[in-house]
Amino acid sequence: MSSHSSELTDHQVIADTLLSIECLRVTFPGNDMPAVRDVSLRISKGEVVALVGESGSGKSVTAKAAMRLIEFGGGRITGGHAWLENGAGLQVDLFAQSEAAMQKIRGNRIAMIFQEPMTSLNPVLTVGFQLFEAVQRHQNVGHAEAERICLEALEQVSLSEPKRRLRQYPHELSGGMRQRVMIAMALACKPDLLIADEPTTALDVTVQAEILALLKKIQRDTGMAILFITHDMGVVAEIADRVQVMLRGEVVEEGDVHTVFSTPRHDYTRLLLDAAPKLGSAPASKNKTKETTTPALSVQNLVVRYPLSGGFFGRVRANVHAVEDVSFDVARGETLALVGESGCGKSSLAKAILRLSEPTSGRILLDGANFLEFDHQEMMRARGGIQMIFQDPFASLNPRKRVADIIAEPLEIHRIGSKAEIAARVAALIERVGLPPEAADRFPHEFSGGQRQRVCIARAVALNPSVIIADEPVSALDVSIQGQILNLIAELKAEFNVAILFISHDMAVVEKVSDRIAVMYEGELIEIGPRDAILRAPAHPYTKRLLDAVPIAHPDQRRDRKLIAREIASPIRSVGAEPVPFTMDEITPGHFLRRSLHA
Repeated sequence: MSSHSSELTDHQVIADTLLSIECLRVTFPGNDMPAVRDVSLRISKGEVVALVGESGSGKSVTAKAAMRLIEFGGGRITGGHAWLENGAGLQVDLFAQSEAAMQKIRGNRIAMIFQEPMTSLNPVLTVGFQLFEAVQRHQNVGHAEAERICLEALEQVSLSEPKRRLRQYPHELSGGMRQRVMIAMALACKPDLLIADEPTTALDVTVQAEILALLKKIQRDTGMAILFITHDMGVVAEIADRVQVMLRGEVVEEGDVHTVFSTPRHDYTRLLLDAAPKLGSAPASKNKTKETTTPALSVQNLVVRYPLSGGFFGRVRANVHAVEDVSFDVARGETLALVGESGCGKSSLAKAILRLSEPTSGRILLDGANFLEFDHQEMMRARGGIQMIFQDPFASLNPRKRVADIIAEPLEIHRIGSKAEIAARVAALIERVGLPPEAADRFPHEFSGGQRQRVCIARAVALNPSVIIADEPVSALDVSIQGQILNLIAELKAEFNVAILFISHDMAVVEKVSDRIAVMYEGELIEIGPRDAILRAPAHPYTKRLLDAVPIAHPDQRRDRKLIAREIASPIRSVGAEPVPFTMDEITPGHFLRRSLHA
């Protein structure tokens, strides 16, 4: 790459083009094959372009190359041009700019927001300090003017109580609030182009809907262009004007969003569209007769509260009410989906069931025996009957162990079988989850995300457990892999006659996998019933909001969502504060709705 810093070229802007990437090639050391090959991309002023593809397709590499950030990650631009319109009808060749010139362009002309706002914000600095820094780096303004710009940006993203947010730290905000702060930071200098790299992937479906509505409103109000990077075709249908589909470093299809969705030409585009979970696509479930046998898992009046201490004597000053009086059963051969937003108590409930945290009160029955009354030895034996599949398969596998040893570990801990019997069991499980025999001798880093999750599933069923808790088991996977893993879980549920508690925030995934659905909100179980009853006739306003937030995977059915600044209720309550008494009323057979009993 040239290091000269000429600001302009005589290259004329074509119509209203803002950014034009031509024949981009990017390589990384040690790889013969370029990560991006001959990619061209055009974004007009005020246009929303979606760059779509799965992990490793080259979408993020393309965006980072345009901002010249790829060089900080070890990548090298080995071909092509990126032309940015300079506001006077001429184009700047971004690949010919010095780093000093690029620093002026980043933030001012082109801004970027990332997938995980918590890792993008400094945890030890206030929101206000980080916003001020972004503004003052790019604009020659004093403190008072910087504060006005920051408050205006926070108001623009519909963040409640913007003055108070400036004094808060990132950990004091919800995921949706943090992402709004990141968007405000990007918008503070009024860029012409916003690059949004998977900005909603880590968010709950209701928060995702809010962020998409926010970006659409800002784009309409300001005329800003957006390059939206995603693997979710439902999100593309909600927001994009045009689409470019990437596969293995190349653009395989591009066009108007309506044309691409209605008449996709490339097989890979069709695969992405077919694989996208669509609410309402699952066939109606047959009504099963009620189980008369003992449930595999029975949670009864479970309460989980975490004390908050303070003061000179360390007294308990308040409690975090994580789970409040929750009851449900899961039968063998059944999948109960537990749904709700981050902070609703799903994970606290799962930890209590596994006794990774001790409940405040209530009972947890595993095959009829109270799990909470077990001593250490009884609990160790019982743990074989309840297993877990985690959200991030790579984080839940020991990177220093081979796959055969990972799957064998629970069998060895519980002393089930001889060495030869364990080896035979491991080989059978590896085959059963769809991995090749040679996978036994490989390490986790040698597999894709979907293959690693198959290893986790094999480990979970190794002991023939009564109950499996699957905590967001497909949310970290590409959409084409999600369906395969969900099908595998369903097959193993029937084959091993296991009860599955499936924790998720994705209603389209839940529809595909569940027999019954339980909805949690602010630590309380507010609605539970058969899958079709919850999805077709939701009774609680929050359940309706969850379903309304699911993206419709076709642009012809795009909805104009209302933008609402929503406060998340704090789960912290004073000592002695008790929730309002309630009943669970059966509104149709097996479909229960929580109703408060007001004094």
